[in-house]
Amino acid sequence: MAAYGIGYLWNVNLGPGIVEYLERIDATLAPFGGRFIAHGGQIEHFEGSLPEGNAIILEFPDYQHARDWYHSDAYAAIKALRSDNAEGHIFIVDGVSPDHKAIEVLAANG
Repeated sequence: MAAYGIGYLWNVNLGPGIVEYLERIDATLAPFGGRFIAHGGQIEHFEGSLPEGNAIILEFPDYQHARDWYHSDAYAAIKALRSDNAEGHIFIVDGVSPDHKAIEVLAANG
């Protein structure tokens, strides 16, 4: 089942560090089957509070591939280019099956 790497970044310094990060990140994703499905598109914020920023969603074949990518040597080599030039939240979340129903979370937590 697919898993998603999700990032929300703000105060991004669009200098040489971020440019290099963007030039190199695709190569780190490929060995783990990762791909961008959202990257800085329009956001309409409805609830809670977030600083103005950018949302990024990566899709992976499964949770283990997502974890392996984040902890890979290839990603470790560029991670500071992002973290030194932006504030943000980064996390991984498991996907659900195409026929998932909301009520199913009760059985999973019960």
